[in-house]
Amino acid sequence: MSKVLMKGNEAIAEAAIRGGCKFFFGYPITPQNELPEYMSRELPKHGGVFLQAESEVAAINMVYGAAGAGGRVMTSSSSPGIALKQEGISYIAGANLPAVIVNIVRGGPGLGGIQPAQSDYNQVTRGGGDGDYKMPVFVPANLQEMVDIMMEAFDIADYYRNPVMVVGDGMIGQMMEPIEFKKPVPRELPVKDWITTGTKGERKPNIINSLFLEASDLENHNLEAQEKYAEMVKNETRVENYNMEKPELVLTAYGTTSRICKNVIAEFKKEGIEIGLIRPITVWPFPHKAFEDIPESAKGILVVEMSQGQMIDDVKIANNGRLPIGFHGRSGGMIPDPQDIILKVREMLGGVK
Repeated sequence: MSKVLMKGNEAIAEAAIRGGCKFFFGYPITPQNELPEYMSRELPKHGGVFLQAESEVAAINMVYGAAGAGGRVMTSSSSPGIALKQEGISYIAGANLPAVIVNIVRGGPGLGGIQPAQSDYNQVTRGGGDGDYKMPVFVPANLQEMVDIMMEAFDIADYYRNPVMVVGDGMIGQMMEPIEFKKPVPRELPVKDWITTGTKGERKPNIINSLFLEASDLENHNLEAQEKYAEMVKNETRVENYNMEKPELVLTAYGTTSRICKNVIAEFKKEGIEIGLIRPITVWPFPHKAFEDIPESAKGILVVEMSQGQMIDDVKIANNGRLPIGFHGRSGGMIPDPQDIILKVREMLGGVK
């Protein structure tokens, strides 16, 4: 299959269509606007429905409704827009409904700016809405990986009856790279016997709901969800271990920041210094085992983020006090400079020249 050169946001939209998306509800916000624009033009050609909602809150509740009727549905936004959708995401998770949410992250807090960032980590991994819900959160590092994950995301959502989030910083949305649309490995999906499409006199009505007035009922609902989340941890945790045979120091980064780190590793290789990289592909579930398996040769871990330090908390938990942890971060749309990372690595290695 030949490759095609596409812009990130448009490639995400095309991958979603090829992944079976039939409904898209959204509201414009930079830097992801090309995604809904592409959907508005192309989704109806494939028998789908595009609707620009009056707000982010309206859009996520339309997603809720379409998911309840059994449709393959998605929305996309950027950081402050995702913040507005959080209540609806919690409702969707609480009602055991499948949906796909794309977040092309910009700098914050508040309206912030339109430049790329990774400062939504806590929002997307800790659940910005209420309750104990979880959802798989994918953080691809390039457009091919983004496209592959998008084409699989609807199956993952249907398999677990749960929202799935795919996150890219602003660069992922705006860059152009050659990509190939490859069919994902099919999953055996459960029958959607829970959807609300009318009884036709053949069954009792299905009820989709996240309200449980009896405390014991709500606790049981939560305990059942925890069993599902445990299955996600077992089956969906993804990570790349790069140059981890015998590293003197381990970098950890995700998304496009990890690509900068790979350039840093190449520079140290020229000097005969081995630096490793743990790159989470899912930030929930977080790849704890990769940190447990760090070789004894490593003197420490350096967390690199386009934020003021959010993933570092998960790294500390995974590290469990074993190795010293350093941090290098930029925020507000500033991108980490390889030379600054190199200086921080040298500092952690004790001033190696």
